[in-house]
Amino acid sequence: MRQPDVKRRLFLCGLMLAAMGGGTAVTAASPVVGKARNIRGNVRRRQGGDEGRLAAGDAVLDNDYVSTSTNSFADLALSETRILLGPQTELLIDSFLAAEGGTLELGLGRMVFDRPDNLPKMDVAVRTAFGMIGVRGTKFFCGPSRAAFAVFVERGSVSVRGGGVTRTVSAGQGVDFTSPGAPPSEPTNWGQARIRQAYASVGLR
Repeated sequence: MRQPDVKRRLFLCGLMLAAMGGGTAVTAASPVVGKARNIRGNVRRRQGGDEGRLAAGDAVLDNDYVSTSTNSFADLALSETRILLGPQTELLIDSFLAAEGGTLELGLGRMVFDRPDNLPKMDVAVRTAFGMIGVRGTKFFCGPSRAAFAVFVERGSVSVRGGGVTRTVSAGQGVDFTSPGAPPSEPTNWGQARIRQAYASVGLR
């Protein structure tokens, strides 16, 4: 006669554990990797099934999907690395460890990656629809700039791979993509007007 009561208690206990586990699983799987330094306009963050506004001072988590609206900008600090996002940009922090690096995925829009030269180098890969950017401690821009997509390096160097071709882009140089799947152009030196225009598109003056 007592067996149904035991089963009922076990069932209710299981529901409680499932409910608690659902909350802790997101936290355990999504460690804090940085914070939002400055936010202008409407910037949103999605983590699993949760979505909301991202405000200055908020924690940034691994696996966060950050998106900016029109006339909106985000300045994120992933440990000592600074990530700036321009308007109508989508960035997935696919995996990131402060001391080791990781992978970022730029879905739409434009960004600047900035890591000071005096810090230890770390490996970061940036995936885009146009190709892969391999980074080891540098400052560079990627996004539309007088082409479907472009990469410009201010400090250090990056490897840009797309369409079966890999280019090494050094300081002061940039490459262009005409379309997704196309190879990057030969690196060329960018003029100051184009550099200023690219940085202004992510809120840098």
